[in-house]
Amino acid sequence: MTFPIVVEPCDGQFAASLLGEPKVRVMGQTRSQALDALKTEIEHRVAIGELLSLEIDTIGVTDLAGKYQTDSTLRTICSEAYEKRDSDRS
Repeated sequence: MTFPIVVEPCDGQFAASLLGEPKVRVMGQTRSQALDALKTEIEHRVAIGELLSLEIDTIGVTDLAGKYQTDSTLRTICSEAYEKRDSDRS
């Protein structure tokens, strides 16, 4: 599981927090200590079921992202369009 976090200097120490959840914030003397403490805090909250990962279905054009990545016909069409574009520039 991956969580977005922020680490920033704060009063001579480092504060690490979970984005979107201001209550999940820890302090450390060093950046590394703050990261380790935040990892421990997040692991604890995941273990007790407080933080979960929720998968949602995409909607709209985002469903198309990567869908035709291996379509050779689309590759041919793209190549022809790029060749035409490049010839028009000359």
